[in-house]
Amino acid sequence: MATQELAPAYLITGNDLPKVETALERLRRRFDQGSIERLVAGKGGVSGADAVAACNAGTLLGGERLVLVTHVDGQRGEFDRLAGGWKPDDVEAIVEYLHDPAPGTVLCLVAEEVKKDSQLAKAVAKVGSVLIWEIGKREAVGWVVESFRARGVKAGAETCKALLDIVGDDKLVLAREIDKLATWAAGEPIGVDEVQRLATPFADAQPWDLTDALGKRDARTALAVVEATYARSPRQRSAEAAAFSFRLGQHLSRLSRMKTLLDAGVPAEEAGKALGLRPYPAKQLAKQAEALSTEELRDGVVRFARLDHALKGGSRLAPDLELQLAVADVARERP
Repeated sequence: MATQELAPAYLITGNDLPKVETALERLRRRFDQGSIERLVAGKGGVSGADAVAACNAGTLLGGERLVLVTHVDGQRGEFDRLAGGWKPDDVEAIVEYLHDPAPGTVLCLVAEEVKKDSQLAKAVAKVGSVLIWEIGKREAVGWVVESFRARGVKAGAETCKALLDIVGDDKLVLAREIDKLATWAAGEPIGVDEVQRLATPFADAQPWDLTDALGKRDARTALAVVEATYARSPRQRSAEAAAFSFRLGQHLSRLSRMKTLLDAGVPAEEAGKALGLRPYPAKQLAKQAEALSTEELRDGVVRFARLDHALKGGSRLAPDLELQLAVADVARERP
């Protein structure tokens, strides 16, 4: 089957973050990594004119390029007051560019909420595609039920409501938690009791002591934190290893988002609001993000993705040993 030709522009939006991430990953795979330019919009980020300039810059190597601009609308909630998305002048710059887009360049705009009848969406739709994946609050329970079903697990409405109460309605976080619970259920039905016992409250998912140790390359302290977690947990070591890995993965993801905002010039307090954090946790997260390089965070995320695969059957080693190996790898001094 022939590969579908790419359009000059795409707008990807909605709060169904797993589908948004899937669409972005499929698009990124169409390009060499060196041909992708990643930009962040909003306060301290790029303007519409900056994005247009990036599209028109071309490349000395030739070939197709992807200019990926995220947060063109900011994010809902607190972040609206922080960035508010692009202003009318920024949108006008994009609309004007789309009248005659640069050949060989694909512009992809990513937002959490852009209406289909907005000026930006209409302009993109004329030359490319607008992809919207939105889940309303009333549809959230059904979305969770269907997500479990897609993983071969039956979960009733009350079970899914319990999961929403514990985890919250962040779809990316929910998808990861559903994946973890479905792996545990192994095709068997799952109920409220199991969810209440195994689900990880999102608000409690910041293993600060461990990431402090990882940032200092202190493997001994990092492993001691893991052992202390086992000692406090009522779960078996294998179950706690999976839960702890999930919490740390969430924390590293949030650290990466904080790092991106700080690098874009957003003040730590405002960046914390964007991530739904109170002032003190925001200050702590910013401090950790500043102590870690973008490369270190990326390596950590990649290593814990490998751990996630191992804990889901990709390794014959015990789950608690896999976690210890991953923590030791991330904490090891760089040559």
